[in-house]
Amino acid sequence: MRLRLGELASFAAGLDLDVGRTPVCYACLSFVSFPLDDGDEREAKSAARRMTPHIWVEGLAEPALAAVRRARDEGVRGAGRALADLEDRGGRSVVARAIVLRLAADLAERTRTEMRLEAAARDRLELAPPEWN
Repeated sequence: MRLRLGELASFAAGLDLDVGRTPVCYACLSFVSFPLDDGDEREAKSAARRMTPHIWVEGLAEPALAAVRRARDEGVRGAGRALADLEDRGGRSVVARAIVLRLAADLAERTRTEMRLEAAARDRLELAPPEWN
């Protein structure tokens, strides 16, 4: 039975991966997160297909494989098949794309939060002048 991207979204969401602690190139991931943030899921999936192999070799492989192995060891449904797909196809696997889409969504949310915080703090910055070290 072939794994499908749509079915893997909840699996990828449950993996122990954090975009802030996973060594991925944010610039590369932004090609996927920007369309997601704009609501263009089709473009995000297209970008994920193009960018996942690069993101995989640039740092995602090790933490992704470790997270899926932990999920398998914890008895998460489908983790064994997901691990086999990753080990067989690496950055070209549908599981890797699902993980990249999940991390891109996390990055988009994180960026929105940081921008809201910056906007809220902007008016208060003059109250905290820089130190002259």
